[in-house]
Amino acid sequence: MGPPRVVVGIDGSVTSFGALDVAAAEARLRTADLEVITCAGDPDEAGPVLRAAVARVARRHPAVSVTAAPVAGDPACVLAERGRRAALTVVGSRDVGGVAGLLLHSVSRRLAALTVAPLLVVRGADTLPARRQRAGGLLLGLESDGDADAALFAFEEAELHGARVDVLHTWTYRQTPFGELPPCQTGPHPAVNSRTIRSTPYRALIAATAEADMVVIGAHLRPGRTGPEPGPVAQALLRHAHCPVAIVPTPPGSCRR
Repeated sequence: MGPPRVVVGIDGSVTSFGALDVAAAEARLRTADLEVITCAGDPDEAGPVLRAAVARVARRHPAVSVTAAPVAGDPACVLAERGRRAALTVVGSRDVGGVAGLLLHSVSRRLAALTVAPLLVVRGADTLPARRQRAGGLLLGLESDGDADAALFAFEEAELHGARVDVLHTWTYRQTPFGELPPCQTGPHPAVNSRTIRSTPYRALIAATAEADMVVIGAHLRPGRTGPEPGPVAQALLRHAHCPVAIVPTPPGSCRR
C-alpha cells in the first residue's frame, strides 16, 4: 500500500509556497511522501516553479520524499482527484486585491466542495510552523455528534504537533448545549479546553482564529454529491479566518455547516 501521502498545489506565488512549507512539515510529521503539483498550460513555465519547490523542501525538510509534476486541467478538480486517497491535501488562499486574489480564493472554495479527504487551506502569509511558535492550539468547531471525523482529525493533528485542542460550541437560542466530545480519541490525549458561548458560529470561530494555529471543522457529505457541501460557516472561515482552515468531510449529519 505504501507510505501515506500529502498533496499540495502550488502556482509560484508567495502564498502557495507558504502552503508548500506547511505541507512539507505535515508530511515529515506523518512520515509521508509529499506530492507537489501545479496546473499550467505550458509545462516549460511550470518547470522553474517545481524545481524551486523541490529544492525548498530538500533544504528545509531533507527527510521528506518529494515528487513534483505539472498537471493539465482545472486546479480544483485535479487537486480533488489527486487527494482522494491522500492523508491530507494542502492549498494556499489569500484575500488580496485584483484577479490573483479572486483566483486563489476560488480554487480553495471549489476544492472544499469537491474533496472527500481532509483539506488544509493555508490562509494569508503566515505558515503553520511559524504560528505554532505562539502555542495557540488547534481550534475545533463542533456542531453535532456527526462531527466525529473532524474531532478525530483535530486530536490526531494536535498529537502530531504537541498542541492542545480548544473546543468551541456556540448557540444562538436557549437550548441545552451538548458538551461532550464524540468518542473518537485514541492513544495519548492532548490537553483539551472546552467552552460554550452564545454567538453565531461563524462570528465566534472567526474571532477565535486570531489566537489559534489551525481551525478544524467538519463538512457533511450529502447523498448524490461527489464531495461535501460547505455551509456558511465553512465559507466564512475560508474567506475571513486568521489561521489555516482544515475542512474534514464527515458522514451526513442533521445540520449544514
